[in-house]
Amino acid sequence: MITPYVNDEELKNDKKLLTNFYKILNYFDNSQIKELFGNIALKVVRNGCYYGYIVDNVTSVQVQELPIKYCRSRFNVCGKPAIEFNMRYFDDKFKDAQQKMKILNLFPKEFKRGYILYKEGKLIPDFEGDTSGWYLLDINKAVKFNINGEDFPVLIAVIPAILDLDAAQGLDRKRMAQKLLKIIIQKMPVDKNGDLVFDVDEAQQLHNNAVNMLGKAVGIDVLTTFADVDVADMADKNTTTTVDDLAKVERTVYNEAGISQMQFNTDGNIALEKSILNDEASMYNLLLQFQDFLNSLLIKFNLSKKISFRAQILTTTIYNYKELSKMYKEQMQVGYSKLLAQIALGQSQSTILANAYFENDVLDLINVFIPPMMSSTMNSDVLNRVNEQNKQNKENENEAGRPTNESQGKEVSEKTLENLESQK
Repeated sequence: MITPYVNDEELKNDKKLLTNFYKILNYFDNSQIKELFGNIALKVVRNGCYYGYIVDNVTSVQVQELPIKYCRSRFNVCGKPAIEFNMRYFDDKFKDAQQKMKILNLFPKEFKRGYILYKEGKLIPDFEGDTSGWYLLDINKAVKFNINGEDFPVLIAVIPAILDLDAAQGLDRKRMAQKLLKIIIQKMPVDKNGDLVFDVDEAQQLHNNAVNMLGKAVGIDVLTTFADVDVADMADKNTTTTVDDLAKVERTVYNEAGISQMQFNTDGNIALEKSILNDEASMYNLLLQFQDFLNSLLIKFNLSKKISFRAQILTTTIYNYKELSKMYKEQMQVGYSKLLAQIALGQSQSTILANAYFENDVLDLINVFIPPMMSSTMNSDVLNRVNEQNKQNKENENEAGRPTNESQGKEVSEKTLENLESQK
């Protein structure tokens, strides 16, 4: 949402104010700001940070992403991170000279100057153990985004738990395969003296017969033995309830991430709402960085101290936009902004104003669709029209019925005078 700040009463109806206001709205609409910030936020969560370079023009702004491995930020200048880019990137990634020049031409001119300094050996290491090639980019062009000042991925703590889950899933698959396996045991008989009834060749033939008979069966093996067979089960039989060990490992992954497991596969509402609020709060710092970035772009539109523009990002999400829109509508009924309710629904400011102008001034829908008389829907045109209609109706009521002798200039009868006197 773009808000103009007017510090002079005489400038409220200034045409330059509206001109710059609509320029800003078109500027951000052409820049696809919502899509840009969505992509940046996803990469910040995945990689820990985002480095970019502003490519600005008259009608829009674009941010060219920079490779994280070749970027660093060691200090801030006026609250903005100072970004350094290592020009070794072009030598490491592009061996062919012609291809390297094509890629350099795709980057802003500042990168070409830095690469020339790198090839001339002027970008020396700054400290012991540092590498050469680091070039400080323009502080007003290079940008960096992260969460709470940390450059490591938000979900990096989950990696060990994911490795454990992968191992547990492998064991679970083996255990399920083992449950499907069946073994047929043929125990050869012995006489009362413990001697074999069948000799070894006969036992071998009996074993082969069983194998041939069950050769097409799936998951069945045959064992022929003269010894006693016993299977030792290593499972814990002290508990009376069945415990899903794999579910315990899966729960550990979400616990390490600090995210409710039901947020992605909901089968209930236990603590789900609070988990969503925690996730929204964790991204709030990144939201403020986006807001500062937008306001830095608005500096060129603030032509004087009497008129300035500020950008604000509403805290709407896919989960709360209906609630916020309803709240903004209730505030509108007592005199607050009329735009907030629509902006919370996802519409841009320029679209709202364009639709309002087209419907009211071009299509004249204000005189076609007349809302009920309420404090939130009443305007001066409708109010004047209603007052005029009421006045006309009153006049018609006074003129209704048979004309009287008095209205026609005739003499009033004594009976009429008595009736009028009795009414008093």
